[in-house]
Amino acid sequence: MHPAAAAGWLDRPNAFDCIAAGFPRKACISLTLPSNLRRPMATGVSIEILDLRHFAAPLLRAVLDAEGEIWRQRLHWDYRTSSKLLMQYLDSHMLPGYAAVEGGQVTGYAFCVYEESKAVIGDVFALNSQAAEYEAAGTQAFAERPAPPSALEIEQTLLKHLFETLLNSPQVDRVESQLLLHPSGVHSALFRQAGFQIFRRLFMVQPLAGLWNQPRVELPRGLELRPWRDDDLAPAGKLISDAYRDHPDSVINDQYRSIHGSQRFLHNIVRYAGCGVFAPQVSHVVINQATRELVALVLGSRVSQQSGHITQLCVHPGYRRLGLARMLLEVAAFHFMRHGADEISLTVTESNTAAIDLYLSEGYTYAHTFDAAVWQRGRVA
Repeated sequence: MHPAAAAGWLDRPNAFDCIAAGFPRKACISLTLPSNLRRPMATGVSIEILDLRHFAAPLLRAVLDAEGEIWRQRLHWDYRTSSKLLMQYLDSHMLPGYAAVEGGQVTGYAFCVYEESKAVIGDVFALNSQAAEYEAAGTQAFAERPAPPSALEIEQTLLKHLFETLLNSPQVDRVESQLLLHPSGVHSALFRQAGFQIFRRLFMVQPLAGLWNQPRVELPRGLELRPWRDDDLAPAGKLISDAYRDHPDSVINDQYRSIHGSQRFLHNIVRYAGCGVFAPQVSHVVINQATRELVALVLGSRVSQQSGHITQLCVHPGYRRLGLARMLLEVAAFHFMRHGADEISLTVTESNTAAIDLYLSEGYTYAHTFDAAVWQRGRVA
């Protein structure tokens, strides 16, 4: 999950129920690290894992800036909106999670958010240990010491502490995670060891060069295409819950299983910049002219000056195989291009082969893979 998407959940009721979930309110947490993270560095400083809520935003700025550069290079996403949201919540000292601290400086963080009995792991990111950087530079003091922890090891330690807190909290029945920035397999073994199911997902990109002609819209009789309107939120929630019934993505994100949950998802995308800046001029719906019901939709957001992102594409089961999904993709691509984007991206679960075939035929290519993870107490997700 994009960190801004998780941050958007913090505006929901019960999002700050940290005490019930096991996060102490006042004292810093003294946690046991693996031996390779407990040993002192050359300066006598070790890496500590502490309660994230004790750190104001400026202390994480260097980490967030470094993470933002990776978002830019790997996914062509502008991380500044997400960083700004996270810094606001950090300054409120109410964002549940953990920080990795070395020599008084924050070098990594992980956070989660709550919605009733569900937790979502929003992000994890760490820099290499300062000691690792000194060692890489050839500092003689490190010649006979064990290798200092890497960024990956620090991230995994942060995740382990989140797992320990969440999975041992009786109020939490479900945990979801989609760490979009991290390539598939990087943390999957750790999630599996903790009892999570893993679902591989694809990040696909289509270049928009040459899409100068407006797509020809030919709809079956009785259907109408129009731009997104604010009053589409409620009917779109019903459409999404209908479209994702028995769909693998409803296993990954349980919001899709109900109208209420789908509406929360839409509010996050449309109102809270949960996945870039919502682009209403790109987003369109198909309606049944007789009933005025939504039967298909595409939603888009601007994630950087050069890139657009399809945040949702769905068709009601009763209207599939009519070419609606392909038509909506072409309409969104044209409007993204018209508003200055050079490329458009989307994500799809690897098992959704029909959708992948459609995207490939539209000119999308594989750019990145990542993992979704789900833990459900007492039963299969």
